[in-house]
Amino acid sequence: MKLQTQRFIDRWVGQLLCGVVSVWAHCTAVFSPQPSIAKDAKNILVILLSEMGSVVLAGPMFAQLRRQYPQAKIHILQLKKNQEVSKLLQLTEAQHMHSLDDSSGGALIGDILKVSLAMRKLRLDAVIDCELFSRVSALLSFTTGAPVRVGFTAHTQEGLYRGSFINHAIPYNPYQHISKQFLSLVDALDSAGSMPRNKAGAIRELPQDTELSVRLSDAELATYQHQVHTDHPVTQGRALVLLYAGGGILPERAWPAAHYARVAQGLCAAGFAVGLIGLKDDAPLARELMAQVRHTACIDLTGYTRSIRELLMLFHAARLLITNDGGPGHFATLTPIQTMVFFGPETGKLYGPLGQRNVVLESGIACSPCLSAYNHRLTFCDGDNQCLKRIAPDPVLADALAFLQSADGLQVPA
Repeated sequence: MKLQTQRFIDRWVGQLLCGVVSVWAHCTAVFSPQPSIAKDAKNILVILLSEMGSVVLAGPMFAQLRRQYPQAKIHILQLKKNQEVSKLLQLTEAQHMHSLDDSSGGALIGDILKVSLAMRKLRLDAVIDCELFSRVSALLSFTTGAPVRVGFTAHTQEGLYRGSFINHAIPYNPYQHISKQFLSLVDALDSAGSMPRNKAGAIRELPQDTELSVRLSDAELATYQHQVHTDHPVTQGRALVLLYAGGGILPERAWPAAHYARVAQGLCAAGFAVGLIGLKDDAPLARELMAQVRHTACIDLTGYTRSIRELLMLFHAARLLITNDGGPGHFATLTPIQTMVFFGPETGKLYGPLGQRNVVLESGIACSPCLSAYNHRLTFCDGDNQCLKRIAPDPVLADALAFLQSADGLQVPA
């Protein structure tokens, strides 16, 4: 199902259903005590329908859930196309991973009914809705039958109505990193009433560790690196730098291709190998960049990795990743690679990768960031993303070379 179609249905049909459910929830709760969760909770569901990179940013939340409710089975509900990361990271047991197929309206409705019935049979203690202002996720939190429903509230924001049946709601804060806000959802689980609204939340620092890991043996990594050298002999004796120039589902997040080409030319001239990564759909962009770079050390790696696991092994085999905002920058935090990540339509202050091995590059012009939960991530710049175009390539190249030639980086080959 197309993204715009999903948004249309969520906005108009979703608001109507949320209103009906709110009335029902209010009437049935008049004579009921405020629901709460016990420390020995048995089943907690986390709804996380966003892009795969969000799973990495939610790592500290999952770790806190396990510490706070050690006896609980953590169930995760995701879109089917986004489940690969959760399985790789082993966020929970395979039987506790649930999915929705959004490839068509019929498939989505069928899965919603199936998942709702399955969750009701489990008798969930609580559900955490990690989505910002999605009505379908809010409705799902109700249909699962969980007595404690945690999620974000729009409070007085007009046009973002999604009902009043989330009974442990916290206000979305557009000034705090999303990882901190995910942790606030865990804090709200055992709050008295609708927290915090008029109460102070817990004081938390931005997590410096995703608390996630993928087990990759030294032998596995060595074998993969050897395969890269075999498939691309130009990488032998050269430190590898990876460039992700694609914009994914939001093309306005992409730094200009000509800027990437300029950086790739400089890196190749300095003795490094440059690998252009991405999905198979990014292959035309890679060919365009290679035509501009015109150097044998610039290679096309789009579609080369067949899974997220292989992508992580490729990150282990490289020294630096220069990337647009998106999944690769977050997956890289699970490996030793240094990253440089471009932000513009969105901001690193809210969605930047966690940890110390990354540099966020932003221009800071007045209209940036322009994508938010309040405008459903629809930009008004019509594709003319000046926030990224104004980040010049030469300073980026200089910073990349400075790292690669430093004691922390790999020395330039002779």
